[in-house]
Amino acid sequence: MATIGVLLSGCGVLDGSEIHEATLTLLYLHKAGAKVVCLAPEMTVEAMDHGAKKPMGEKRNVRVEAARIARGPVVDAAEVGVADLDALILPGGFGAAKNLCDFADKGGKGTVLPSVAALIKAMHAAKKPIGAICIAPAVLALALGEHHPRLTIGNDAGTAQAVGAAGGVHVACPVDGIVVDETNRLVTTPAYMLGPGIADIALGIEKLVAAVLEMAENRQPLDL
Repeated sequence: MATIGVLLSGCGVLDGSEIHEATLTLLYLHKAGAKVVCLAPEMTVEAMDHGAKKPMGEKRNVRVEAARIARGPVVDAAEVGVADLDALILPGGFGAAKNLCDFADKGGKGTVLPSVAALIKAMHAAKKPIGAICIAPAVLALALGEHHPRLTIGNDAGTAQAVGAAGGVHVACPVDGIVVDETNRLVTTPAYMLGPGIADIALGIEKLVAAVLEMAENRQPLDL
């Protein structure tokens, strides 16, 4: 049974992980019989009112908030090693772009949170697969830019350009599709970068989970 890390960035699309994307990821992993380890960085960020779409004027802990999605304990990302996981998946949400890294503010010139960068680079070096959903492929572009990863955020020209500036090679993709980088062992899908709804994004996320699991179990790049 493969052990898959799901790297969360909080709880809620505006300040953390996109809940639909995270939940669908967990659903398809559990249906496939995978063992899931939820993890998140230990950090505090400004919380957003998701109804009014404005700051709430309070700080919340990313790892503690992520436990709302996990329905239980969430491991500090800094305490997870590459030997603990067979693969890693990053759901999207604005938290991926501003908590896991600073792509939201600095685009292709941004950097990745040290604990997250260390885990991604270690997984990549060990040739263990990594999946990223929605805006989360930007985290991979920043962390692995020197390897010029092929990935997608859908078809938004401005975001694609920023991903390219980070070193990524952007591939346009529909919401129900995935982009597989066999060399770097990455799988990405646009999800809510395109939407429009949960049934639409589910199609691509299901394919992403299946592709990541196949890579993890076969330990060989997919031939799609």
